[in-house]
Amino acid sequence: MEFDIAIIGGGPAGYNAAEKAAVNGLKTILFEKNAIGGVCLNEGCIPTKTLLYSAKTLDNIKSAAKYGISVEGNPTFDLSKIINRKDKVVKKLTSGVKMKLTGGGVTIVEGEASITGEKDGNISIACGKDTYQVTYVLVCTGSETVIPPIKGLSETQYWTSKEALESKELPKSLAIIGGGVIGIEFASFFNSMGVKVSVIEMMPEILGAMDKETSAMLRADYTKKGVDFHLKTKVVEVTPKGVIVEKDNKTITIEAEKTLVSVGRKPIISSVGLDKLNIELLRNGVKVNEFMQTSHPQVYAAGDITGFSLLAHTAIREGEVAINHILGVDDSMSYKAIPGVVYTNPEIAGVGKTEEELTENGIAYDVLKLPMAYSGRFVAENEIGNGLCKLIIDKDERIIGCHMLGNPASELIVIAGIAIEKGYTVDDFSKQVFPHPTVSEIFHESLFA
Repeated sequence: MEFDIAIIGGGPAGYNAAEKAAVNGLKTILFEKNAIGGVCLNEGCIPTKTLLYSAKTLDNIKSAAKYGISVEGNPTFDLSKIINRKDKVVKKLTSGVKMKLTGGGVTIVEGEASITGEKDGNISIACGKDTYQVTYVLVCTGSETVIPPIKGLSETQYWTSKEALESKELPKSLAIIGGGVIGIEFASFFNSMGVKVSVIEMMPEILGAMDKETSAMLRADYTKKGVDFHLKTKVVEVTPKGVIVEKDNKTITIEAEKTLVSVGRKPIISSVGLDKLNIELLRNGVKVNEFMQTSHPQVYAAGDITGFSLLAHTAIREGEVAINHILGVDDSMSYKAIPGVVYTNPEIAGVGKTEEELTENGIAYDVLKLPMAYSGRFVAENEIGNGLCKLIIDKDERIIGCHMLGNPASELIVIAGIAIEKGYTVDDFSKQVFPHPTVSEIFHESLFA
């Protein structure tokens, strides 16, 4: 019952950190109360993207005539098969993670673990009827869906992302409360499936802190596809027949067969026992330094629990940094180039600074941007939509931000992220040779815009 490190939470931060710790010689134990893989693998990133790929395939078939391909009759789909495929993908990946962990020597314990105190330089952790003594703890308990205090919501059978991913029946109409990443990805999927979708958002634009120009372009694309967007709109009440909203001092009802709540997520910190070691909190998460170390030198935190960047890829990197610090490897966490992606069709992605952020802080910048149609490969493969590539540079002509609309933005954005992280100037970046013809050449073209 003695270990070098205990990791609480088996999501992306936890399972990747556990494997790294074990292969580097640390006796490692991983606690997970639900399912290995966490929200990301089981009811978030992976299942959502699996459904979205089915939707994208359907979209492509519908537009096949634009590429000279004839499809007889209207393409149809089987939602139960789409959901079953999603479940199969999830099972395959979570099983793979488990095998990798056990094969690497990680002890996995299923149950809710909590810190109970410390004694003689060790930290005590309780799980079920057992108590464990560990030298280090890495807390990766993730986040949970925020359920806002809206009148009538508790009396209505609403969806969160979890229920939306599991449903094998399509509603005729869907009202989505929240126009953030999760809400817009579900709007994309259900729109492709033929559901009448309405998105309700309190802010002036969808997608929160992402670049407003590309967000507005994406919204315009989906408006053409039939999605109704209600911006600057407050939800007053939820009923079985729809959502009552208020805008411009007027109250209207948005009729919908089903309501999906997606207003955000919040770190899970209450049941971990952080108070037993007087771990310092910051805003809605755990306070950490650049090594992911909390106010207690033997306790680290990574992923959503920090409340900073609720993204799986950020969590993975944070977990790596924490383990490296324990191992004595020179490393620290940088948030300068964390990509954000929305897997709609077309995709939208951004990394680094936005124009809005720079303007708000009074920082001078320039923009280099071009339509994606300046890439020959993009034109060859995209009959629908024009897209945009925007590079933001500072007064020294260093790349400090990039925002893209158009497929495959999710795969391209890391190129700009590397340029930002490494401090490339326009001249540095322009000397990189991009393969031709690829959509990535849009970066090269944009640098001379």
